[in-house]
Amino acid sequence: MSIKNISLSGKKVEASRKKMSFLESIYFIAILKGMMITIRHFFKKKITVQYPEQKREFSPVYRGQHVLMRDQEGRERCTACGLCALACPAEAITMTAAERKKGEEHLYREEKYAAVYEINMLRCIFCGLCEDACPKEAIFLTKSQEMVKVGMDRESFIYGKDKLVVN
Repeated sequence: MSIKNISLSGKKVEASRKKMSFLESIYFIAILKGMMITIRHFFKKKITVQYPEQKREFSPVYRGQHVLMRDQEGRERCTACGLCALACPAEAITMTAAERKKGEEHLYREEKYAAVYEINMLRCIFCGLCEDACPKEAIFLTKSQEMVKVGMDRESFIYGKDKLVVN
């Protein structure tokens, strides 16, 4: 048995190390314990879901795909107030406001509208605070399990109005 004096912040602490047996030194017991855990999990029920054929059950409070809603006349509800972007803790929402021009009354409800509305889905944490903050009920998180597009680069995960606005 060896004893070492260790100094931690000016105080002396004595640490002792127990001599290992032969089985402990070759890690035989540790290997057996690991193999027992592996064998126990091997015979458990599989939890894999075969996705296209089977759908997984989600919680009733599940929040899925973002959508920008239109009113009854087909006009965009978003007025580019920016409250959803301010409420987003992940700072995933960016927008650019623009003024409505003559002849665009059938496209937008208010004088101001979101010319650019983007959500970075890689940053989004699906908290629903943007939905709660919107005074015009323009943005909603649906129960949809499928995302619009799966991509291999970062730009494909930035959803613009073309992917978000409901037709």
